[in-house]
Amino acid sequence: MEMSELSALLTRDGLALLDEVGEIASSGEVAKAVSRLRAAGHSPDLVSAVVGQAHLRVKARSKFGEFAERMLFTRAGLEQATRLNVATLHAVRMRQAGITAVTDLGCGIGGDSLAFAGAGLRVTAVDADAVTAAIAAYNLAPFGEDAAVRQGLAEDAVSASRGDVQLPRTDSADSSARSAQVRGERSAVWLDPARRTAGHSETRRLSASDWSPSPDWCFQVAREHPTGIKLGPGLDRDLIPDDVEAQWVSADGSVVELVLWSGALAREGIRRAALVVAGGQTHELTAAADAEDVPVRTLGAFVHEPDGAVIRARLIGDAGRMLDAGMLDERIAYLTGDKPVTSPFVQSFRVRDTMPAHPKAINAALRANDIGRLEIKKRGMDIDPAAFRKKLALQGSQEATLILTRVGEKRIAILADRV
Repeated sequence: MEMSELSALLTRDGLALLDEVGEIASSGEVAKAVSRLRAAGHSPDLVSAVVGQAHLRVKARSKFGEFAERMLFTRAGLEQATRLNVATLHAVRMRQAGITAVTDLGCGIGGDSLAFAGAGLRVTAVDADAVTAAIAAYNLAPFGEDAAVRQGLAEDAVSASRGDVQLPRTDSADSSARSAQVRGERSAVWLDPARRTAGHSETRRLSASDWSPSPDWCFQVAREHPTGIKLGPGLDRDLIPDDVEAQWVSADGSVVELVLWSGALAREGIRRAALVVAGGQTHELTAAADAEDVPVRTLGAFVHEPDGAVIRARLIGDAGRMLDAGMLDERIAYLTGDKPVTSPFVQSFRVRDTMPAHPKAINAALRANDIGRLEIKKRGMDIDPAAFRKKLALQGSQEATLILTRVGEKRIAILADRV
């Protein structure tokens, strides 16, 4: 979205037209809506903004639920935004640590700030991009003076060397009184530096050398203030400072972020954490350091696949000890055991049969077990599951899971049922 489009949208008539257009779910509906609105005489900027927002609101439901219906987005901003249920967990940690005010640097469309403000925290949200900052201001408008938004650089909002948070000035008459009130609060910093790419249409994953602000600056802020730094889960672990808590978060089976917590926001004695969010519940595995792996053992009655957050946090060994399970192979993140137990930190499968990982042998097992619907999982094997599926004869009435992996130098296939 360009500023001219946003300006056309942020009028009474523009927002009314957005509500009137309603839901636009498919690309075909986009084209029809554009033609209809242009024929009605609306300007190109307004049509582009309204149709784009109506389409993005549909996509945003997976992250923001019913709140998406009153929010504005950019495509890049929606892609980068924290899911509301995960952002709420960030806000809960802030409140539990006694934080009352948060400076959200690189706020994007305001996803985390919405959760912070909703939890009763005073929020100052900052983004370098003018369009993104304006959209964040719209999204946070219901919170009034408790959520201020400004366009600017993170480096100008925080002075790490002096250890003080420079909250933005306001234009209101009571700015001095408000500033005094804010200075008496216990403040923290929330940083999202990992994907500050130009434009609003797409993003790319950045290496640490591309961060804006830089890693050194972010980590200096974390040393001086209670801070949460939201990063991609695949961050090079060698970059993680020794004095922060590193928490990997998965939501509904996907690892969505790594957060580095410092100061009062880091829990005592915890340096590694895997937080699993699924079905409206949360479960967490924590440790003072990377966990030692459990020993390798022969394939048992069950195979357990650790959640991605557990793998990233290197807490597979702790999950294995909880299940009285061993590693299937020391290089591959599968656990195996004989006890019929499972946990929120793994997906568990009951073994039916094993065979070489060759289509001929697998097809024989599929026929013998009357399998017609098959989930394919793989680790340690360079194959394309979609292409491999085409080699299989799926004609039965039952369903199963096929696990393709290595044990030592052997490529094996495990036919199993989800527990």
